[in-house]
Amino acid sequence: MFYPKYFKIVLFLAYIFSLSPVFSQTLTGSGNLKYVDPLIGNVGQLLEPTRPTVQLPNQMMRMYPLRKDYIDDQIAGFPLLVVSHRLGEAFSIKPSVEKITEKSFARKQTYDHDLEVTRPWYYSTYLIEDDITVEYVPGKKAAVYKFQFPQKGEKNLLFNVLNPADAQWQFKSGKEITGVEIYHGDIKIYMYGTFNEKGTFGTLVDNQLSRKTGASGKGVKAWISFPGSAENIEFKYAVSFISAEQAKKNYNNEFNNQGFEALKQAGEKAWDKVINQIKVTGGTEAQKRSFYSALYRCYERPVDITEDGQYYSGYDKQVHKTDRPFYVDDWTWDSYLAHHPLKTLLDPATESDVLNSYIKMYEQSGWLPTFPVLFGDHACMNGFHSTIMFLDAYKKGLRGFDTVKAYQAMLKNANEATMLPWRNGPKGELDDFYHQKGYFPALKKGEKETNEMVHSFEKRQAVAVSLGASYDDWALAQYAKSIGKTDDYETFTKRALNYKNLWSDNEMLFMPKDAEGNFIDIDPKFDGGMGGRDYYAENNGWTYMWQVQHDIPGLIGLMGGKDKFQARLDQLFREPLGRSKFELHSRFPDFTGIVGQFSMGNEPSFHIPYLYNYAGAPWKTQKQIRMLLDVWFKDNIFGIPGDEDGGGMTAFVVFSSMGFYPVTPGIPIYTIGSPLFEKVIIDLPNGKQFKLVANNCSVKNKYIQHAKLDGVEINTPWFTHQQLINGGELVFEMGPKPNKKWGAN
Repeated sequence: MFYPKYFKIVLFLAYIFSLSPVFSQTLTGSGNLKYVDPLIGNVGQLLEPTRPTVQLPNQMMRMYPLRKDYIDDQIAGFPLLVVSHRLGEAFSIKPSVEKITEKSFARKQTYDHDLEVTRPWYYSTYLIEDDITVEYVPGKKAAVYKFQFPQKGEKNLLFNVLNPADAQWQFKSGKEITGVEIYHGDIKIYMYGTFNEKGTFGTLVDNQLSRKTGASGKGVKAWISFPGSAENIEFKYAVSFISAEQAKKNYNNEFNNQGFEALKQAGEKAWDKVINQIKVTGGTEAQKRSFYSALYRCYERPVDITEDGQYYSGYDKQVHKTDRPFYVDDWTWDSYLAHHPLKTLLDPATESDVLNSYIKMYEQSGWLPTFPVLFGDHACMNGFHSTIMFLDAYKKGLRGFDTVKAYQAMLKNANEATMLPWRNGPKGELDDFYHQKGYFPALKKGEKETNEMVHSFEKRQAVAVSLGASYDDWALAQYAKSIGKTDDYETFTKRALNYKNLWSDNEMLFMPKDAEGNFIDIDPKFDGGMGGRDYYAENNGWTYMWQVQHDIPGLIGLMGGKDKFQARLDQLFREPLGRSKFELHSRFPDFTGIVGQFSMGNEPSFHIPYLYNYAGAPWKTQKQIRMLLDVWFKDNIFGIPGDEDGGGMTAFVVFSSMGFYPVTPGIPIYTIGSPLFEKVIIDLPNGKQFKLVANNCSVKNKYIQHAKLDGVEINTPWFTHQQLINGGELVFEMGPKPNKKWGAN
């Protein structure tokens, strides 16, 4: 029923949400760095928000205030280290002006949103009830906190641990503190720090305050009190995954008689270098903010944990010497689609080091990882998409890794590892079934699971696993061909077609089959339990209809040709939910950013709007991309439509805003969308520039009328990676109405 007064309220709220509540902070930085706002997306659509991470590009020293999200107006403390993206922190520090009691360590502190400043290299906030200003700057393995206390009141710093295992604190020489915290059950993290003022020390053990300068055990805490004249306290510290001695070495190496301002200036310079590698002109202020903030997100992960020519490996629990950086904290189910292709383009040297790290992990653990984090390969999601990552880099000319050993690792995963979601290790009977029959078997509706290897919550995800494996096997086949493994090329080329085994002509979808080879009758929009995990993964059958990036002509053939393929794409964006959003989201919380049955908020959908380019209708790609960027990627705290996953989603924004996208990682081709900006200049690592010019480009003029690459007319909606890295200029003439003939061949 329609209620006019409620309609007015909705309109008012829509207007408020269209504004950016994060403009109040002072955004500094040179060039386009001023557009980066880490607060964009800090309130999640349904699940995880972005974190306002402060760090150097791809470095392990990370910080964000400990709070639920941007709406939360209280901070529980400030971590000394964010160990892993969404997988925990270590140590915390908190200022206090009250007399210290056991309750002081749990007390949250209110801050003022409008007095908070968050830049990629610098953070400050004002704790309004305590009249304390907190500042932070990161280095690579070290960082500095500054606390400005009021004249009156006590001046205390409280130290806590953020993991449940044993910990240690020790105060030394009046100005020094060391700490040890155990992360993930067995990884020791060491901390060494100093204060600019002398203080009196104490510890908290079993909720009892003590003047003892050292303590160890579960949940132990520490504190230091400064004299009344000490209004400005500076805490400089470093961490190590290797040893206490190495933590102190990291401290000395990084500070070297330098402090807060030196780190701040170095941090801004580091971010200026990566952000201004891409220069855009034109577009709106909001589009620039969204674009450059997305680019910043793409440098959050993975992170270099090398310390002084050594690193601790969670893959064999050993310390290794190295002459190259060792990277962890990468989630390939999210990042193989666009994040790694972007880094291969912008920073191939680092990408080579990342790939080399993967191979070292294989040598140390026996398996090529898919979610490499500090403690090892995190059993998460499904697929061996690191295979696609390696192929894409190889096809784009990267050779900074052992290409033969990489193949051995990929081959072992493909033939010997389990494909079950959220499981690592050797294969089981369901994997053998796949290798024999060419699809992963699903349970009939209501049938009880009896296979103990199947994760109780994540289920079999039978269709998603089968489709993902087809792409992974295609990538392995292409890699095999590139290095002369002809027999393997033929074997895995056949396996790459396994996706066809689950195609249903009746449903015009990929549908689950039971072990007898019969299709299971389900509602592909809604069945499969939480997240559709019995059959799909976080999304429904309408999303997985398009999960054949490696064989788009084959998918077009299954649908009956380009015209039917295009009509099916149209229907995707128009197909009703068949139920309320409330009911849908109660079962599919990851299915966000909804347009029809399309989900902008989840990774498997990213390539879908570009598929019109393969069906003779590039103008529809141009239309959809502009709409999706405009609707779902705003420059405010609500501006990310789903779980961002440290660059997994925002790499889509970077590519799409520039005007092109890697639909099939592993094929060194970019397909063309609709650029947001009049000009994009990419400074390439080889010293050349690639320029993309969109004449007459505007919010209204989103359709490509004509295009030239280096002065030569082109009528295809794609160009090669080689053409891009050779430098040159791609020029579009834009208009308000589509040229339906351009690129339609």
